[in-house]
Parts: sequence; C-alpha cells; structure tokens
Amino acid sequence: MEGKTIDYLINEQIRDKEVRVIGAEGNQLGVMSIQEALEIADQAELDLVRVSPNAKPPVCKIIDYGKFRYEISRKEKEAKKKQKIVEIKEVRISPNIDDNDLNTKTNQAKKFLEKGNRVKVTLRFRGRELAYVNQSKSIIDGFAEKLSDVSVIEKPAKFEGRSFTMVLAPKSSK
Repeated sequence: MEGKTIDYLINEQIRDKEVRVIGAEGNQLGVMSIQEALEIADQAELDLVRVSPNAKPPVCKIIDYGKFRYEISRKEKEAKKKQKIVEIKEVRISPNIDDNDLNTKTNQAKKFLEKGNRVKVTLRFRGRELAYVNQSKSIIDGFAEKLSDVSVIEKPAKFEGRSFTMVLAPKSSK
C-alpha cells in the first residue's frame, strides 16, 4: 500500500530555483524563489509540498503534509474498495452429457455471468471419447448459443490436449 503512494518533496528537499506557489486556501500566490515560498510556509506554520514536479515552473502547495498524506491514502483505500474483481468460473461438461444435465450447467453458467464473472466452459474427453471430437463441437457451440442472450464469446472453442475450452464474458449492459 505505502509503496504505491508517491513520495512528495517537502520544504528543504525541494531543489528548484523558482516555483509556482498555491496558498493554504487554494489561492495562487504566483511564481517566486524557493526561499520566499519557504518563508511564507514558515509564517503559516505549514509545509511547502511540491505537488507537480513536471510543470514549468514546478507547482508547490502550502499545506499540512501529514494531513495531505492521510487524505491521499484514504482516497487510495476508497478506490480499492470500489474495484470489482472479475473471477473466471469454470463449468465442466462431457461429450455424452444428457439434455437435462446440460440445462443445469447452462443455468449455473447463467448465474455466474449475471453476477459479472467470466465463465470458462470445458468439455473434457476421457478414454475412447476422443473418437467423437467432431460431434462434440456442436455440444459446446450449443452451450454458447443457449447463453447468447447474457454473454459474448470472449475466446472461441479451441481444442487443447484432451478438452475443448471456451471463455464466455457477460454482455456489457450499456
């Protein structure tokens, strides 16, 4: 968490000759030498913090540095809370799956997609089932067709090793 926070230069750490200064109330104080800016910050009993080092001249603010760092860390925590972590859920089917079982798996995948998760559909072949790879392609395509109202195919069905895999993503509700 702390590694992510930018380390700002404060007070005597600032080595620029001239800086644009923003006062404690957010008002522009203009461009001045670093000594003048430090004196103003000292009089206000606050810190001079370089907030925009890439600007010409660099921008410094007169603020309480401890409070400033606290506000930044609080904003980062708030942003982290609002992030949605998308998981990939897996649904496994076999080539000789019955229609009722396929419907159950379809409903399960539909629930995952409605929650905003991606679904990896795996059709696994065991033993002699590998002889029916061509017929099994229609099973996985039919699975995707049943879910076409709530999903889009992110990664089409691909034969890898002893299984077909396909990734479905939820349709974006715009």
